[in-house]
Amino acid sequence: MIGFLGGTGPEGRGLGLRLALAGHDVMLGSREATRAKEAAARVSARAQGASVQAGRNEDVASRADVVFVTVPYEGQRPVLESLAEALSGKIVVTTVVPLGFDAGEANFLPIEAGSAAMEAGGVLPKSRVVAAFQTISAHDLLNPEKRIDSDVVVCSDDEEAKTTVSSLAEEIPGIRAVDGGGLRNAVFVEHITPLILNVNRIHGGRAAIQLTGLGERRK
Repeated sequence: MIGFLGGTGPEGRGLGLRLALAGHDVMLGSREATRAKEAAARVSARAQGASVQAGRNEDVASRADVVFVTVPYEGQRPVLESLAEALSGKIVVTTVVPLGFDAGEANFLPIEAGSAAMEAGGVLPKSRVVAAFQTISAHDLLNPEKRIDSDVVVCSDDEEAKTTVSSLAEEIPGIRAVDGGGLRNAVFVEHITPLILNVNRIHGGRAAIQLTGLGERRK
């Protein structure tokens, strides 16, 4: 099962929808069971009968084999600290970016750990932490008819976990997973997110990233 901590937001619902459509059992989590049930019902309505369950974040941490962190940055540390024991030994995928906004312009917030991914790794020393999906539009993920023509850079110090998450990413039509090296490299990916948000604001679009020179992309 694939679970989502803070799965009631657009990123959690969007990734949950896409992975449910790919045939995975999915569980959306929240601090409040009612909110989780409402989100799961919304995703299930679009998921063509796929398995979409709901539960508290504690349920996700204990039951899921791969756990995505899709909370806002300010919620990442408290959520992970409270669930560290339940997440021990599991693949934990953080999609989190520390963002701030000044007069409508997005910016990367400097944090002590350097990046949200490194913070997650420090909080969860017994988990297999992976950073991915920071640059994918939640709006596009929530539209099952939308092909996601983008690369996803996957960073982790655990090669097996990185391979697992890369395979999951490529089950979403149009996505190519790119090995981004160790977890510390995730800081560079996280810095791209505010750039994309600002470009989208300026141009009224939804930009994505593609890296050239790495071989052919999937058709």
